[in-house]
Amino acid sequence: MDFSSVAEFFERFQTERVIEFLNDMNVGELIYNPLFLGIMGGLAILALIMRWRMLLVTLFSVVGFAGLISYTLERGTDISSPSDPTLLIFVVAGAVLVMAAIYFLFIKGD
Repeated sequence: MDFSSVAEFFERFQTERVIEFLNDMNVGELIYNPLFLGIMGGLAILALIMRWRMLLVTLFSVVGFAGLISYTLERGTDISSPSDPTLLIFVVAGAVLVMAAIYFLFIKGD
């Protein structure tokens, strides 16, 4: 078996390349992409019909954080002031999303 092709495959996942890819992605505009919204909506309907709770919570988290990042990037934040309303909304909404995901995945039973 030739391991050089496996090594070439994993070279794509070097930290520098992954960070560069994430920087090139514009997450703030992702929530306005109709393809993204269509795929997420279709997967959400499928998860509801098939009762796939983990997929539904994952979709909820991804779309929620994409919307939250989009909102935060539109308003702009000033980290030097801890009482910035946009920063407070980001922190509170992020905490609510994380707590909801933890609740639906680990606490709530069928």
